[in-house]
Order: sequence, then C-alpha cells, then structure tokens
Amino acid sequence: MKSEDLDFVLVPLGLVALVMYHLWLLFQIRILPGQTVIGINARNRVTWVETIMEEPGKTGVLAVQTIRNNIMASTMLASTAIMLASVIAVLMTSSNSSNSSSNNPHPIRGENIIFGNKSDAVLSIKFFAILICFLLAFLLNVQSVRYYSHASTLITVPAMRSHRKLRYCDYVARTLNKGSYFWSLGLHAFYISIPLFIWIFGPIPMFLCSFVLVGLLYFLDIYSAHGAADDEEIREKKKEKVDGSSGHKSDIELSLASDPGQCSFAGSGRRSARLVPSIPTEIN
Repeated sequence: MKSEDLDFVLVPLGLVALVMYHLWLLFQIRILPGQTVIGINARNRVTWVETIMEEPGKTGVLAVQTIRNNIMASTMLASTAIMLASVIAVLMTSSNSSNSSSNNPHPIRGENIIFGNKSDAVLSIKFFAILICFLLAFLLNVQSVRYYSHASTLITVPAMRSHRKLRYCDYVARTLNKGSYFWSLGLHAFYISIPLFIWIFGPIPMFLCSFVLVGLLYFLDIYSAHGAADDEEIREKKKEKVDGSSGHKSDIELSLASDPGQCSFAGSGRRSARLVPSIPTEIN
C-alpha cells in the first residue's frame, strides 16, 4: 500500500473508534447511569436542587455562586474554542495564498516528517476538520451558558408546598442538567480535536492517538464502583426489610402465649389496651 493511501484507511478507522465509544457511552448513560460520571453527577444535581429550593433564602447565595462558577468555566471554554477556530481559519487562508503565489511547498506541510498524503486538498481537509470541532465546541458551550443562566434564576424561586412542587423542582433540575450535558459535549469536542490535530503529522499518529484517547476517556467517564455500591446498598435494605418482617412476632400472639385469659394490643407510641374476656354467669 502506498503511503498516500494510508489517510483513507487509518483515519476512518480512528474516527470509527471514537464514534463507537461515544455511542457506547450514550447507551451506558441511558441504561446504567449509576456507572457513569455524567449519570452520577446528574442524579446528585437533582438532590442538590431539591435541597436548595427548600429554603432559598438561606442557600440561594450558595446556589448562585455555584452556578456562576459553571458559567465561568463554560465561558472560558467557549472563548478558547472561538480563538482556536480563528487561528485555524488564518492558517487555512495563509496556506492557500502562499501556495497560489509560489511553487514552494508550505512549511506547515512538513515534507520531511509527514508519512502520508501531502497534497493541498488533504491539508485543507485536516484544517477544516479541526475548525469544525472548535466551532462545535463553541456552540455547545454557548448553549451550556444559556441553560446555566436560566437555572441561576429559577433555583432562587421558593418551591410551593403543593402538588406542583415536585414538578417545578424537576424542571429546574432538568435545566441545570442540560447545561452540564452541553458542557460535557463541548469538552468532548475538545478531546476529539486532539487526534485531528495530530493528523497534520500523518495518519499513523492520528490512528494511534484515537485509540489512546478512547482508553483515557473510558477512565474519565466510567465509574463502576459507585453503581456496584448502589446495587449492594439496595440489596442490603431489601434483606433488612425481609428479616425485620419475619423476625417480629405479633403482640397478640405474645400476649396470648403468656396469659391466655387476657390479650393486649401494644403499638408504637400508643397506649396498650387490655381486653378481658367475659366470664359467663353461673345458671342456678
């Protein structure tokens, strides 16, 4: 196989590995959220929102500061993404102008260090793929800021003590979780841009970097110990309920066993009542 053909074999294989991993991660989040970091955080955010909205007058400042920190993180990633996208656009335009004005190869192409296709079309595709990743990361982080801004206002509203309380808390928690989901997607867009940037130096480094990135993302996104602990805790609670229900005898049975002539009913926190059986009168 020629070196120019490696880009058409190794690069699709690396992209397929990344796509398959993210589809598998989506399946894990939907089916087994307790074994993923995203699912665990989403579950804890629901509890956090319910706790905050119980007394927003006392915990409202903490909630707003926490969401503001998330907004700052998303804003920083969005600014970085649009800055890198601008740099890539400048490199694309400068590469095209230099190639059209002179016959010398552009230095960014690296004729001596790149093992693969070195044509101008493939170089433009590399830059364009990186540009798409950074623009996608920018849009996702902007959506994250949008949902975080909505949540910062909604979370300070006191929850009504009515049947709509759980529905309103669920809406606020969903809004906050959407902001976190978009932030995670924007972060993964940055991760995917790494092998695409390595592709500039050839298809072989890009192929290897894709599989290394899949392994690193697995350790960042999966936390199976938490899900196993949750399952074990649920089993222990069920076992305690079964043991508790089978281990306690009825108070009536105990009283009848100790004194057949009288029976007593004892309840938790209630006064015991004593029933004395009626004695038949003697017939003369």
